[in-house]
Amino acid sequence: MFQSKRRSWQTLLIALVAVLAFTIMAGCGKKDVVATYEGGEITAKEFDLDQRILLAVSPQAAQLLQMDEFREYLLKQEIAYKYLAAKADDKTAEAGKKKAEQQLEMMKASYGGADAFKKMLDAQKVSEAEVKDYFNRLYIAMENEENKVTEEDMKKEFEAAKENFTTASVRHILIGFTDPNGKQRSEEETLKLAKDVKAKLDKGEDFATLAKKYSEDPGSKDNGGLYENANVSGWVEEFKQAALTQPINEIGDPVKTSYGYHIIRVESRNEKKYEDLTQDEKDQLKMSVASQKVDEFMAGDLEKKIIKKINLPKTETPKNNSGNAANNGAGAGSGAGTGTNAGAGTGTNAGTDGAGNAGASGNSGGGAANNSGAGTGSGNAGK
Repeated sequence: MFQSKRRSWQTLLIALVAVLAFTIMAGCGKKDVVATYEGGEITAKEFDLDQRILLAVSPQAAQLLQMDEFREYLLKQEIAYKYLAAKADDKTAEAGKKKAEQQLEMMKASYGGADAFKKMLDAQKVSEAEVKDYFNRLYIAMENEENKVTEEDMKKEFEAAKENFTTASVRHILIGFTDPNGKQRSEEETLKLAKDVKAKLDKGEDFATLAKKYSEDPGSKDNGGLYENANVSGWVEEFKQAALTQPINEIGDPVKTSYGYHIIRVESRNEKKYEDLTQDEKDQLKMSVASQKVDEFMAGDLEKKIIKKINLPKTETPKNNSGNAANNGAGAGSGAGTGTNAGAGTGTNAGTDGAGNAGASGNSGGGAANNSGAGTGSGNAGK
């Protein structure tokens, strides 16, 4: 089953859009200063580079680049990450660079290797060294904020998002809105087929046998429809709620998701306590809290004390084809998704096959979700 993407990728992808998604603006190649802040400045040339990095890995973000209000917010985020990274000590900077290197390698793998990754960057005239420099900045800033997170902060965050750490073993049969031959089914037809299968189960027929025969989720049908000890946060909301609330070992009414109707039986459910969390899960909590601290910093000191001046030109309204950003983005590599999904991304990457599509590649039974997650591993539980 494709599980929810690790939050390290979620944060990476949010930041890719949040930090890189800047405007295509008149004179972006000039040395104009678009922002000054305590200890530094950002030039139009830097914006241009960051924009090309973003469009290389996520052409879908081109539409966002047309919104002035969004661009100003993103400019402030770039200032925040540069400012925080500059405050990090040597030990923090080294730890941040190590994480950046790991994520860069994961992204390369998700694109099919170093050559494919280079081709994607070449299309936007971006070097790997420039991408690495951006990743360093991001991860050093985040590492700096993570160092401020206390155990108490993490416990509070856990209580607020407790259900996302629940695991469950769920057996399901998916009747999709598209049949195995690619023909569309109406919602009425899909529901009728699902009810017919449920009727067979209610009469006592074996769930695993019927799943192998009728389920249209290739990620689970050969396993009798079973996803075992899976994190519920990796499934689309409707499936997730069924996994959280349906009585154990009872077959519920068909549950509708964007993939079709699921007949679900929850076989076990484990609600974790903070003490039960793995180190990886605690690391995810820490990163989540750190991200919130960045948000608080932006709304507070950054806005009120650190930014001196912003001089960001308005976006020129494109006459054709959504402007240069759209044109430049098209065809630039397919792996990395926008990141506004909080995680589009294939596998360990940040690409389109993940959270946003949740299951397009036919994995995971529950119609997996978009757990802000990205990537094939994040959320695909559905078709």
